[in-house]
Amino acid sequence: MSKEIITVKNFSKSFGTKKVIDDLTFEVFEGEVFAFLGANGSGKTTTIRCLLNILQEDSGELLINNEVYSPTLSSLLGYLPEERGLYLTSRVLETLVYFGQLKGLSKIEATENARNYLQRVDLADKENVDIKKLSSGQQQKIQLGITVINKPKLLILDEPTKGLDPVNRELLLNILLELNKNGSTIVFSTHQMEEVEKIADRLLMIKDGRAVLYGSVAAVKSKYSDNSLYLNFEGKLQEETNLFNAVINKNRAVIRLKDGASKQEVIKYLADSVNVLKLEESTPSLNDIFIQVMNK
Repeated sequence: MSKEIITVKNFSKSFGTKKVIDDLTFEVFEGEVFAFLGANGSGKTTTIRCLLNILQEDSGELLINNEVYSPTLSSLLGYLPEERGLYLTSRVLETLVYFGQLKGLSKIEATENARNYLQRVDLADKENVDIKKLSSGQQQKIQLGITVINKPKLLILDEPTKGLDPVNRELLLNILLELNKNGSTIVFSTHQMEEVEKIADRLLMIKDGRAVLYGSVAAVKSKYSDNSLYLNFEGKLQEETNLFNAVINKNRAVIRLKDGASKQEVIKYLADSVNVLKLEESTPSLNDIFIQVMNK
């Protein structure tokens, strides 16, 4: 098992009489991409802020690398908050270099990393432009550049693709995958479930301050599978056996497993009975699961 880089145990937080987080427990392991999900107001940002000691928890334990967050961990961490903030009258390159130096890089290292990043996000020609003259999407790229300029071991990103068009959203996700491949652990919150399916290893979904789904993306999707198989075949297939019922349309069939039947048994039966051209398992999208869980 990989080492825990984030540990949250029995964490609760209220604002006045409203309990925002209620006895939340989860871990994030080194080297994984971890998605933190929930509807607006479910407590995602509050959890992140308490983890980073911006807010104080009411009870429980929130640790990064087995210690409560303090500025001594700043070189380890890159944090992109939900509320963006840039010095609009500063120029692009000098802004990135300034924050790189704040994070412990030399001016030479910060400048090299900044220029490499600007090249990667197609902003190399903007390095001497005032930030206020950039589009909102371009400013978002600069905000991300500030977050990743020191190639941190842990990235915590609150809605990182907010406001980006599909092309730049794809670019950002690819950058996150590259950082992860090079050793960064990534924690991100999002409302875009296709982003989770694309890059996440595991996820936590919270509702009303409590965990409702927690585990690998594959395990969560499997849990909500409706036990159906989609078959393209040649030959003669029975509409009902002791293992399944089949809805057949020419050379296609939807196979619905009966209670107690295993998919392995059904697959073996199909392979022995007909010429299987294509067989797919029914798995819902995370978007479908999200809607189902939030509407319960």
